[in-house]
Amino acid sequence: MSQYKGTREAFARALIEMSETDNRLMFVSPDSLKAMRATEFAEKFPERYIEVGIAEQNALDVAAGLASSGLIPFVGTYGGFITMRACEQMRTFVAYTHMNVKMIAINGGLLGGEREGVTHQFFEDLGIVRSIPGITVITPADESQVYGAVKACVDIEGPVYIRCASGREPVVYDRNVPFEFGKIRILKEYGHDAAIFASGFIMDRAIAAAEKLNNEGIKVTLADVSTLKPIDVEGITKILEKCRAAVTVEDHSIIGGLGSALAETASENCPVHLARVGLKDVFPQSGKPNALLDYYGIGIIDIIDAVKKVVNKKQS
Repeated sequence: MSQYKGTREAFARALIEMSETDNRLMFVSPDSLKAMRATEFAEKFPERYIEVGIAEQNALDVAAGLASSGLIPFVGTYGGFITMRACEQMRTFVAYTHMNVKMIAINGGLLGGEREGVTHQFFEDLGIVRSIPGITVITPADESQVYGAVKACVDIEGPVYIRCASGREPVVYDRNVPFEFGKIRILKEYGHDAAIFASGFIMDRAIAAAEKLNNEGIKVTLADVSTLKPIDVEGITKILEKCRAAVTVEDHSIIGGLGSALAETASENCPVHLARVGLKDVFPQSGKPNALLDYYGIGIIDIIDAVKKVVNKKQS
């Protein structure tokens, strides 16, 4: 059983635990204290909680100022509000100046769709933040990995973007499995007919697809790409050299996210047949998360079909 209720709670728990021994840590809230499940932090450390109201640009500017004084501020709110409303501030006052600001983004992908709809489904955020120089981008697979990533990010000098979700995230890892920054992790290695690279909170679908393929005699290697930037070029290349065919799986647009990052890595290091499973240049509707993922081509069957496609290309 998981020790957290979701990725937001995992973030808050990690921040509280670290703050008990590190007085540099701050939380800057653009009216997001409850959304980030950080009320307990504010109660325990009121002098380290700053509320700016619904003003994401101000939140990042305040965080940059705190970081310039040697503090380590965390800004937590909806991912689109950080990367879109406050994009200029993130770029110019945090990334350009290499400020030690940690950005925790919730509602990444379609998993937030049922509750708040398209205005709060963020499937462009990784493409935006990946394009800004100097920002580390982390996409953990479940709540325990978020917990580990939040703790790990304090040791990463400079701005960090960690993608969280809405609280519906399937548990993938045993909670005792540590988060490892900068490295892919092989979850299944049935064989080398193809590789599946997945990131984020639909890892359970990638696992299920790999298992079904194995039962059909198609042997794949499944890897969790939890650090999107800097991406693990060496680890990915080793898998590509063995498999010579790959599929990416993400709850994000295939433009700018994992699919793009893997294509860039492969083209420069080991070109292979590649298929990308994710949103294909569309605005998704509102609806229940699992139904949305299936409707927009990010279902288990879609992953299986993509693998069969690249395997057939490799063999032709």
